Amino acid sequence: MFTDSISSLITGLPVAAVSIKAQPLEFASWLTNSIFVGLLVAGGITLFVRRGMKGATLVPNRQQNLVELIVEFLYNQVVGIVGEKVAPRAFPLLATIFVFVLFSNWFGLLPGVGTIGWDTHHADYLSIAHVHTPLLRPATADLNMTLAMALIFMIVWVYITYKEVGVIGFIKHTFGAKGGLTGIMGLLISFIFLCVGLIELVSIAFRPVSLSLRLLGNIYAGETLLHTMLTLGEKLGLGPVLSFITSIAFPVPFYFMEILVGFLQAMVFALLCAVYIRLSATHEEGDAH
Repeated sequence: MFTDSISSLITGLPVAAVSIKAQPLEFASWLTNSIFVGLLVAGGITLFVRRGMKGATLVPNRQQNLVELIVEFLYNQVVGIVGEKVAPRAFPLLATIFVFVLFSNWFGLLPGVGTIGWDTHHADYLSIAHVHTPLLRPATADLNMTLAMALIFMIVWVYITYKEVGVIGFIKHTFGAKGGLTGIMGLLISFIFLCVGLIELVSIAFRPVSLSLRLLGNIYAGETLLHTMLTLGEKLGLGPVLSFITSIAFPVPFYFMEILVGFLQAMVFALLCAVYIRLSATHEEGDAH
């Protein structure tokens, strides 16, 4: 319907049911709409930073000042979690994860994302009605993207842990008994910490799954919620006029909620990664941090 098309374009919500699977683009079957959005977001962030730091001066302009402010703020947060010694190694990944996830989440709320695509009946034409393949889809609503980020983090986590404590240090930290007890109590405590270490290894193995599914679930649920609010009037049979009004009014409160959710999920993803690094790269008392 024409009203569906207009309301979906204004609110940036999909007309068709939200698909859990990213779809190949009509003009490039090797490229999905979620990866396409990921490339747009990464390109936009890179362009903004390069423009801000090009010809950097001691007296920065507004864009350079903004870039430096963001970098300094994020670096201080990383130092506060992982410590000054580990921060130089951990900061590039953690800052990249936070910024990319944040703007990927927010990009999905822009008008046209999920609502402009190839028409069901005319695959060669872009449309805002009867969309079966959206041109744009939130990158973080695709399991391929979230799982890839989680796996890349785990690779860097292994590298940082190895550099900071080494293999022996990690084994001691994971399985070593604490407290300095001897005798029967010492053996009992050692056995308990051995079991705890095995549980910790299982927890580490599941980290990529928990990180990726948590982010995917929240962003995809937000998409689905907004889509439900958009089409609620039509499903209730309120008629074309009231359906058009409700398709704009109903999603508004949830739209602002999703802005907050997008920020929180980016913070949670990066914060958990920082905590994981902190837990595995902890030095014994007396070592430099």
